[in-house]
Amino acid sequence: MLHKIYISDFKNNAGTIQELQLTYQIFGRELGTAPIVLVNHALTGNSAVTGKNGWWKEVIGIDKCINLLEYTVLAFNNPGNGFDGEESQLLLNYKEFTLRDIAKIYSEALKQLGISKIFAGIGGSIGGALLWEQAVLDPDLFEHIIPVAADYKSSQWVKAQCKVQDQILNNSVNPVADARMHAMTIYRSPESFISKFSSNQNHKNGTGNIEGWLEHHGKKLENRYQLAAYKLMNHLLSTSDISLGSGDHLSAASKITGDIHIITINSDGLFTANENWDTYVNLSLIKENISIHEIRSIHGHDAFLIENSQIASFLNPIFNTSNKQNEKNKHSTLRSR
Repeated sequence: MLHKIYISDFKNNAGTIQELQLTYQIFGRELGTAPIVLVNHALTGNSAVTGKNGWWKEVIGIDKCINLLEYTVLAFNNPGNGFDGEESQLLLNYKEFTLRDIAKIYSEALKQLGISKIFAGIGGSIGGALLWEQAVLDPDLFEHIIPVAADYKSSQWVKAQCKVQDQILNNSVNPVADARMHAMTIYRSPESFISKFSSNQNHKNGTGNIEGWLEHHGKKLENRYQLAAYKLMNHLLSTSDISLGSGDHLSAASKITGDIHIITINSDGLFTANENWDTYVNLSLIKENISIHEIRSIHGHDAFLIENSQIASFLNPIFNTSNKQNEKNKHSTLRSR
């Protein structure tokens, strides 16, 4: 069920004041009865994180890694992402917003919901970048911060890709489909394409070769995603910067009190593994409660949506309460000897 929150008189980065509508979904335990897990969606994603059509249903669900029998899962839709189907809620002034604005909007929504503490926040790609912004905005909000295939800043490489996407979205005859085709070449790796299409056989649905596969994904997104939403989300991706322009990302991140668990991907061509490892090494010099895990995959940036068993192995120590209790019992037994 899609719920709505109205935020009046929100002042964005450009100084424009407007009323915004934020939609969200709740899964699992009723709000207020269990630890909360906030899940931030990726660029063309939405709040449908689990269930039949959930984009992360292999990770979130009953008896899954993030167990809906034990947690309340909360997922917002970025304002203007079009998931509510209301044309009036699209943000045509998208260039006036930054990812920090979205973090502020989420913060206001949490206040309206009466939430002041979250067990864990997790998000992939721009969802992970947004998580960094939220954690810096409210350093005590999360017990665990889990950015996946993301970083606390948009590198020059990320900005370059966003620029190309913006050009396509504003100049192509078929902007959504064409931008999506280009994006898929960033989200996957050369090795992934070589493995998938090595036989170069045409299947009946036309997706057996690389050209048909790209066209299929372009048309698929075109059928479900609005141009204004794509322009907004692509722009927001280019604005990620927890230092707010100062360049001192470490000072900003050092204020976060929760445990930080970075999950990177060895073949990620957008938020590169080297970039994530640099973030980890630099932050580990000033923070003790930080760790990093690396997904090994040929599938590039999209591996966080594909390599579910590896994701689960990294998340289980955080979310598996049975394991936590076993650890407590083990330590108690050791102390009694």
